[in-house]
Amino acid sequence: MSIIKVENITKRFKDKLVLDNISFDIEEGEIFGLIGPNGAGKSTLINIITNLMMADSGNVFVEGKNLLEDTIYIKSIIGLVPQELAIIEQLTPYDNLEYFGYLYGLSGKLLKDRINEALEFAGLVDVKKKKISKLSGGMKRRLNLAIAILNHPKILILDEPTVGVDPQSRNHIFDFLRKLSNENNTTIIYTSHYMEEVEHLCSKIFIIDEGKEIASGTQDYLKSLVFSNKKLNIKIDKISGDLLFNLKNLKGVVSLEENENTCISLVVDEDFSLSNAISLIEYDKGSISEINYENPSLEDVFLNLTGKNLRD
Repeated sequence: MSIIKVENITKRFKDKLVLDNISFDIEEGEIFGLIGPNGAGKSTLINIITNLMMADSGNVFVEGKNLLEDTIYIKSIIGLVPQELAIIEQLTPYDNLEYFGYLYGLSGKLLKDRINEALEFAGLVDVKKKKISKLSGGMKRRLNLAIAILNHPKILILDEPTVGVDPQSRNHIFDFLRKLSNENNTTIIYTSHYMEEVEHLCSKIFIIDEGKEIASGTQDYLKSLVFSNKKLNIKIDKISGDLLFNLKNLKGVVSLEENENTCISLVVDEDFSLSNAISLIEYDKGSISEINYENPSLEDVFLNLTGKNLRD
């Protein structure tokens, strides 16, 4: 049974349709990517799943329980990392964890153990007594994560958790989340408009744009929707107009693009013969320095399905 089931969620703000009949299932222990451009409806959907906002229609089930009927229990097993930092700047990381731990109902030795565990998970042991003002943006983000896992949530929801984070802290966050998933079987919902992050982290992905489902499934499935063909890059010392014309009209070439003055990118199907392309280049007296097939990215998938870049 799915740990989270979203059924036909629809939401309007006045006359604007923000979510249009959204449905998906998430399995226990899965890292589930929810991706789309800014304004796609991701945060609204997260607010509905966490019962911070009411849907106009549809249902959310967690562990088979209806969100609206078992709200208190469901909230007790969810950890939320919002877009904006939810920490107290006047306190140290340790004091922040202690404060939020009390709010979770933790106390005594259990609270101390959970604080030390969260600090270790987030890589903040060495700065636990520093002023928040002395911490980097990445450390503050990791503290947000540490606070969210204090109560050992079965479900962890992260809404754009790496905005303004340096690459080193971003990688630390990724390691942190994989460890939670692998060791604690924590189910993670990861929302982002950075497609490469989701591609790096998530096992299943749901693409949303303008409140509508664009596609969902594993990375391989999503790529298969639009990329039955392959992309081939060829670097040549010189490219003539005749060569471009002949390659474009070669059997099996779906499209051709010249990148700068020394690289040609071809989208090819199963009828394409690399040896025929090489023969044309040699006939044109070109010298090949590199040939490689390029795997499509999720950014390519989004562009093909929606006709626009993810960050538009």
